[in-house]
Amino acid sequence: MGRPSEPYSTPAAVGTTAEPRLIPDLIARISWPHWALITAAAVAGVLAVSCLLSILCCRCRHRRKQPRDKEAVGLGSTRSSTTTHLVQPEAGNVESSPEGPQQWGRLQLSLQYDSGSQQIRVGLKQAVDLRARGPGGTADPYARISLSTQAGHRHETKVHRGALSPMFDETCCFRVPPAELPQTTLQVQLLDLRRFSRHEPLGTLSLPLGAVDLRHVLELWRQLDPPGTAEAEQMGELCFSLQYVPGSGRLTVVVLEARGLSPGLAEPYVKVQLMRSQRKWKKRKTSARKGTAAPYFNEAFTFLVPFSQIQSVDLVLAVWAWGPRLRAEPVGKVVLGARASGQPLQHWADMLAHARRPVIQWHRLRSPREVDQALALQRPLRLPLPGS
Repeated sequence: MGRPSEPYSTPAAVGTTAEPRLIPDLIARISWPHWALITAAAVAGVLAVSCLLSILCCRCRHRRKQPRDKEAVGLGSTRSSTTTHLVQPEAGNVESSPEGPQQWGRLQLSLQYDSGSQQIRVGLKQAVDLRARGPGGTADPYARISLSTQAGHRHETKVHRGALSPMFDETCCFRVPPAELPQTTLQVQLLDLRRFSRHEPLGTLSLPLGAVDLRHVLELWRQLDPPGTAEAEQMGELCFSLQYVPGSGRLTVVVLEARGLSPGLAEPYVKVQLMRSQRKWKKRKTSARKGTAAPYFNEAFTFLVPFSQIQSVDLVLAVWAWGPRLRAEPVGKVVLGARASGQPLQHWADMLAHARRPVIQWHRLRSPREVDQALALQRPLRLPLPGS
């Protein structure tokens, strides 16, 4: 009897029968249960799918990032060129423009001379493009008009709040003989009102009257010259507050302090005087302060002024001191009321506009003779009253 044939006798048989049984043999050799094998296979499949998805996402992001980078570069170049065109010309203009009168604004005024009355009529129309020198980029300008030959006579306009191009529309007159016209210079100074400090100059104008033809009415535009330093207060300044109650007619004046007085003055004090119809009506005075050029008073005075008469009164505050003649003499005065002008008129108007509230302000002392002349020459100006 023949031998039985062996199963792995031929190479071909070995190759054909071993491959189909490789995985089952591996599984049979592992001693894990079937549920563990199925779980491991599932976890492996999930990990493989996750890796594939991560690779696809990275490729997509890389493809999208390339055009965005190119676009960002393009926008960056556009922005930089735009900024250069907007800023560079302005910087160039600032550097190339020389510092001159044009920076301080312009002033419009009119001149008219009457040879019969020997008076020159100065009309201050407006100022444009003033330059604010303080914080905030704005100013409270007013103008001070005077002649070089009349140091004690000047005119101040009212204050224009928060305006760099104020409309003044005010007129003043000066008596000048024809023989003095060639030697006379019209001086206009624009100042910024500072309630608790010295006023800041904004610009000046000096116009020799001998250089213009006064035979006709002139309308002129002039560039303002650069302002100088703050004007030296030769007679000093006075700080006080005003309060008016229309119902009871109580006018309260609180004299606070003075500064910049002459060191040679002895025992300065302040007189507070009410005038009605150019006549003295009521008066009070503070106590004297010894040995100081900046006396502090802080004294209050109350006057009864009916509401119907508030438009016809003038309030005069005068600093007095003992002079070398061993008698009290006025050092300087401030007049407020309907006859006032400039800063004092503005203070009086603020008091009427803010009834029952004290309004504090510093005032420059003027020559006593100048104040007395102003009270005798100017006509009362009607001011708006609270409740009217």
